[in-house]
Amino acid sequence: MRYLVNASEMKTYDRYTIEKIGIPSLVLMERAGLETFRRIQKSIAIDHKTTALILVGYGNNGGDGLVLARLLCEAGADVTVWPLGSLQKATREWLEQKRILESFSVRFVAEPEHKSYSIIADALFGVGLTRKPEGIYESAIKMVNELEGFKVALDLPSGVSADDGFVPGVAFQADLTVTYGFEKRGLYLFPGSRFAGEIELCDVGIPQISVSAGMPEMFCIEGTLQELLPARKADGNKGNFGKALIIAGSKNMAGAAVLCARACYRTGCGMVKILTPECNREIIQKSIPEALLGTYDDLEESIKWCNAICIGPGIGTGNDAEQVMRRLLLYLSGYDCTILPTIPLLIDADGLNLIAGNQDLIAMLTKWGSNERRMKTVMTPHQGEHLRLLRSIMGEAVPDMDTIKRTPWIFGNLLSEKFGTVICVKDARSFICKCGEMTGVNIAGNSGMATAGSGDVLAGIITALMAAKVNVYESACRGVRIHALLGDICMAEIGEHALMAGDLVNVF
Repeated sequence: MRYLVNASEMKTYDRYTIEKIGIPSLVLMERAGLETFRRIQKSIAIDHKTTALILVGYGNNGGDGLVLARLLCEAGADVTVWPLGSLQKATREWLEQKRILESFSVRFVAEPEHKSYSIIADALFGVGLTRKPEGIYESAIKMVNELEGFKVALDLPSGVSADDGFVPGVAFQADLTVTYGFEKRGLYLFPGSRFAGEIELCDVGIPQISVSAGMPEMFCIEGTLQELLPARKADGNKGNFGKALIIAGSKNMAGAAVLCARACYRTGCGMVKILTPECNREIIQKSIPEALLGTYDDLEESIKWCNAICIGPGIGTGNDAEQVMRRLLLYLSGYDCTILPTIPLLIDADGLNLIAGNQDLIAMLTKWGSNERRMKTVMTPHQGEHLRLLRSIMGEAVPDMDTIKRTPWIFGNLLSEKFGTVICVKDARSFICKCGEMTGVNIAGNSGMATAGSGDVLAGIITALMAAKVNVYESACRGVRIHALLGDICMAEIGEHALMAGDLVNVF
């Protein structure tokens, strides 16, 4: 599994490696410097014409930088080290690397000597920074950002939070980040990811077994389209591949139903039925003739027929939509799960707004998410819907949007525990939250997907996976990844500016 760790977790794994396994910290430091040197060599030919500026702090990240300085010097480069901070705070390992470096022709300076270098390396803080750089650190980072050269961050660009990618002030703008042991969250979460450049994970001797000291809370969702789509039996029929019920659309919003249903079919669902107001009949029959069609009057019979349900895309928040949501939750909460299997449910878009604005519906959803039905529903809020759901349960205690956007998985897990559902918080990075489980984060996709209807497509993809009897949590994880991969295919073909939601469905 591809873990994304925070600073505390990484320090725990470092300590376990050193104290429990017995690999000395100086060995880890040597490996970090060596792997960084090797990776730089892939981008730049290092010889006597190479100039390098290494910005170092007095912690062990700075010690990694001293090892890099020595290796660059041995390769023939003209190397300058710029230390910042107090020598009295130098770690034992840093002092040892400084002692070794005294035998090499590496200069220590109080500020850069040139306006450009072949290589500029940042070894100031690593994951150790807990606040914004100030004073001499802020000035130094601003200065090196202005210098010309190939910029490399050791482990993490200084100024970026390892925990959440937060950048409270200035940050080192890297072309390449060489990170050690495990990938850090801050390298992939915004805005920190904008400072990381190309990211390369290097093995410096911290083994996978170190996670036994405490499992990471977050992982990166991976897989190709072929790996993520459900397997199909050669002798299967439409009934074997899932029957999905899509409750979507309202007057002037038929497109939401069409996009959701098409995505459901394209993901492999055998049969799709759309429940929508009568005014949408002609549009939907012409747009997606493969789908069965009904109205809200057919709700209870349609529930008995399907393997998974999606409600919300384009249904509005009027009385009719509220009543169908109420009927759905009442029916699902009322039948005997020992006789009929629990039907997985996805609530999206207007369905979420209906829930957030009605305490009765919140109570019904909470009841549905209890006992054997727990975690059989996935809710897919974007950040605005996420805030509204949080307000519905936290009232005046709800944080501001900036706080929620900084750590959406924390609040997603809060909603997951409250409602007994899987929460998929959608944004440039989407988080799949299930209380008590690791949070999955999707780092694929692109800005072209920020377009009307994209969420309807995602809802259809996840619903199809649930109809194919994929676990609800796994369906959400797979769904966001599939959705993002489709977006990246579209971007490669037509560009981010031209991308429309319908394109996502057409590239399957």
